[in-house]
Amino acid sequence: MKPLTIACALALGIAMAATAPVALANAPQSAPAASAPAAAPAAPKLHAAMRSLLHGHIVATRDYALAVHANNKAGEKKAADAVVANAKDIANAVAGFYGKAGGDAFLKLLAGHWGGVKALTDAAHAHDAAAEQKAMQDLTTNGGEIAKFLASANPNLPEQTVDGLWLEHVNDHKMQVDEMMSNAPKAEQAQTWAHMEEHANTIADALAGGIAKQFPNKAD
Repeated sequence: MKPLTIACALALGIAMAATAPVALANAPQSAPAASAPAAAPAAPKLHAAMRSLLHGHIVATRDYALAVHANNKAGEKKAADAVVANAKDIANAVAGFYGKAGGDAFLKLLAGHWGGVKALTDAAHAHDAAAEQKAMQDLTTNGGEIAKFLASANPNLPEQTVDGLWLEHVNDHKMQVDEMMSNAPKAEQAQTWAHMEEHANTIADALAGGIAKQFPNKAD
């Protein structure tokens, strides 16, 4: 992805986008009513870029978990490097709008998230319940810090809303690694992954909508 697109995609000024209602088109009496197409997002390129960034995060963290499960040390390193690279892309995007200090601050928070996900994954692989619980506590605390940080950057973004979205994201990580390390049925793991992707898209669309609202002259 081009740096400029990434920069547009992850401006720290994020607000929750209101969900557009889906209108029902009037149909003849002999035919059922049909749903009208949903309104196109205000900034389609921004929405696509945001989805790509968040998808990159969940793919890289999943690749790390797969490598850990397979005891593939080289794979672990490759995936971990990809997570860090993705976080740096995000931080650079933040810096593009809020300066180096803002980017550095957000990178520190993202590093805390990755540290928690890594610890959670390693603990699940070792079947260490206490370590898993500690990792979840750290991830929950970190999520609250991320929500507070984003809310302070954008008055249109409710801290509680972001915290709730992020907590579900953290729970998706836990469910995924628990199922993977316990060799849950593939269909069950696939369902969890599908939900994780769907929720990542939900977050991405909300953030993109908020960015377009706060930076209408930059988002396209």
